[in-house]
Amino acid sequence: MILVTGGAGFIGSNFVLDWLAAGDEPVVTLDKLTYAGNLRNLDALADDPRHIFVRGDIADRDLVARLLADHRVRAIVHFAAESHVDRSIHGPEDFVATNVVGTFRLLEAARAHRADLPPTERDRFRFLHVSTDEVYGTLGPTDPPFSERSQYRPNSPYAASKAASDHLARGHHHTFGLPVVTTNCSNNYGPWQFPEKLIPLCIHRALAGEPLPIYGDGRQVRDWLYVTDHCAAIRLVLEAGRPGEVYCIGGTSELANIDVVGLLCRILDEESPPADGRRYAEQITFVADRPGHDRRYAIDHGKITTELGWRPRESFETGLRKTVRWYLDHGDWVADVTSGGYRDWIGRHYAADERGLTPARGADG
Repeated sequence: MILVTGGAGFIGSNFVLDWLAAGDEPVVTLDKLTYAGNLRNLDALADDPRHIFVRGDIADRDLVARLLADHRVRAIVHFAAESHVDRSIHGPEDFVATNVVGTFRLLEAARAHRADLPPTERDRFRFLHVSTDEVYGTLGPTDPPFSERSQYRPNSPYAASKAASDHLARGHHHTFGLPVVTTNCSNNYGPWQFPEKLIPLCIHRALAGEPLPIYGDGRQVRDWLYVTDHCAAIRLVLEAGRPGEVYCIGGTSELANIDVVGLLCRILDEESPPADGRRYAEQITFVADRPGHDRRYAIDHGKITTELGWRPRESFETGLRKTVRWYLDHGDWVADVTSGGYRDWIGRHYAADERGLTPARGADG
């Protein structure tokens, strides 16, 4: 059995669904169910005996130790994290608590659990730490993409907290022999993503006839990775990745934010044309840039391709069309997650200016 932390979140829930679709090894999902964790993501597994859901915190030593022992866990796939840069600017302490302290306690629990396993199970145990390309900072227009050899240069509280968690994971491998494998991925998109990130936010606001806020000049470049491609890579790394190694996972899809939103609007024009005959691109609004906004991310996934044979299957356009179709078909899910506390937060974060037209903040992936 494997333990998946943050398994009710965006990438985590896609991974749990993907894992159980590909095989029969059971999963214990541990999730705190904060604003971005949603049990509805896992509705398809409600009656599946291969899946156990536990609401709890990765920083709860006793709970994690009990889960590892009771279910004789042979691997941990660690997604649980505070992951939105804008939120880290407004409230950085939560990011330190979850991403740094929580990861440390999870690593310690894994170390103690592994020590109690029989030798054959001890050798098989793995801790897969899922991280981000944002730990590497920013790239210039002509700089080569990030790779496993890139220097850490985090530029936001979120990125700094993830960099710290990467270092803790590395330290537990080299000091204590915990068989840790780390992955650093580019911007994910796809089903079940909470609508504070660029793509689902713009889908939601476009359909509601609201402004589509773009930071600065919109020329910030990101490498986009369809979430099921990411899940396939993680599954492969867990199976065949070498302990102590890092694997960068990218989508080979570098695009500026304004181009992402432009393509998104064109797809929405085709899939759900506005009743008044207008174009969704008319709703694009440029807003003040985010503090410390990284200009460009890009990933060289040559190592995982060469060593493990992985490469992304989806182009950005094919993945984006699937994503748009999913959100159009799941309006009830969107309505559910955009109510209550999320709606209050989005109102504060994207507050209109004195003309009632321009949001005060933009969005990034």
